[in-house]
Amino acid sequence: MSLEKIESFIDEHHVLSLATSFGDELSVCNLFYAYKKKSPTFIVASSEDTTHIQHILKNKQVAGSVVLETKTVGKIQGLQFRGEFEALEDSELEKLYFKTFSYAIAMSPKLWQIKVNYFKFTDNRLGFGKKLFWERD
Repeated sequence: MSLEKIESFIDEHHVLSLATSFGDELSVCNLFYAYKKKSPTFIVASSEDTTHIQHILKNKQVAGSVVLETKTVGKIQGLQFRGEFEALEDSELEKLYFKTFSYAIAMSPKLWQIKVNYFKFTDNRLGFGKKLFWERD
């Protein structure tokens, strides 16, 4: 049940914030995403010369968030996640990304996947500070 509510929120958005690290160096970036339901996986495009990709080539553990911007406390929603970031090798997920962002085909981007292992979803519409959790088995 929690995963369904979380995935419904994910479907309403298309940009995530991603945090990476290697040693003492930190990086954060924003990425457009497609999402594969029930497998929980984000698919993103990014160049290998970025700081965040250089980090994940050495440390594939990442964290991130997807948020709804609002000043209305009763409507606040936000998702935090943790997962493993790796090169995309699944043609089904590649098709999903290009179906979502058809214009990206012309750019021939390098695609990556984030295999999510943890979600924490805050949804004040369900009650102030209400949190739903999901973890991969």
